[in-house]
Amino acid sequence: MYKQLQQRGMDSPPVNVSTLRRMKTEGEPIACLTAYDASFAQLVDMAGIDLVLVGDSLGMVIQGYETTVPVTVDDMVYHANIVSRGLSRAFLVVDLPFMSYATPEQALDNAVRLMQEGGAKMVKLEGGRGQTAVVECLARHDIPVCAHVGLKPQSVHKIGGFKVQGRDRVAAKRMVEDAKSLEDAGADVMLLECVPNEVGEKVSQTVELPIIGIGAGPSVDGQILVLYDMLGITQGRTPRFVKNYMVGADSTLDALRSYVNSVKDGSYPAKEHCFS
Repeated sequence: MYKQLQQRGMDSPPVNVSTLRRMKTEGEPIACLTAYDASFAQLVDMAGIDLVLVGDSLGMVIQGYETTVPVTVDDMVYHANIVSRGLSRAFLVVDLPFMSYATPEQALDNAVRLMQEGGAKMVKLEGGRGQTAVVECLARHDIPVCAHVGLKPQSVHKIGGFKVQGRDRVAAKRMVEDAKSLEDAGADVMLLECVPNEVGEKVSQTVELPIIGIGAGPSVDGQILVLYDMLGITQGRTPRFVKNYMVGADSTLDALRSYVNSVKDGSYPAKEHCFS
C-alpha cells in the first residue's frame, strides 16, 4: 500500500529531506542530476544519484528554446510525472517555472499540482529576499522548498545573459544575505548556481541547509549537472563547470556511475570547472 514503507528494507532506502540533512551533517557529498523522462530517470536511479531535479532546463535541452522562460506548469507536471515512474531511491525535486509563483497563492496552487499530479517531493523556485513570502507560505503548508540563488536562468533577460554572478563584493554580500533570508523563511535545500568559489564557500559557512552547487565550487554539500551536458549530448559550447563523463565510458550507466563516484570522492569539481 505504501511504497515508501515497503522500501525501508532496501539496501538503499528512498532519500528524503532528513537523508539530505544527515548527509550534510556527516560530510557525505550529495550527488544530483537532472532528468526529463522515465528511461533516463531509471538509469540515474540505478547509478546511485541521491537527488533528481526535473528542471525547467528542459525548455532548452528537450524543447529547443533559447531560454527556460517559455516552459509552462503543464510542461513541468508532465515531465515530473514520467520521471517519477523511473525512480525508486532518488529524491525528486521539480522546478516551478517562470511566473508560476508571482504570489504566495499562485505558488501554493502550482506546487500542489507538481506534487499531486507530477509526483514531486520538493519544489524549487528562483529568487532572493523577494521570494521569502512565497517560501514562508509553502513551508507553512508543509511543502518542501529548494531555494535557488546565484545565476537565475528565469531572469536571463533581466541580467543580460547566462554569466557568473557575485563577482563583486556588493553582489556577493547581497547573495549571502539572500541565502540566509530564504533559510529563515523555511527553505529546506538550496541550489547555488554559477558563482566564484569564495562565494560558494561563504554561503556554505552562513547557511545550515544542504547546498547543491552547479558551478559553485567544491565547498558546497553537493553537485548537480544537466544530464544532457554531462553525457555529451548537448551540442556547441558548454559551461565551464561541465565535464563530459561519456569520454572513456563503456556505457551511459558507466558514465553516470563515474559522475556519482567523482562527486562522492571530491574529485569533481576540479579546478578547471570552477570560477574565481
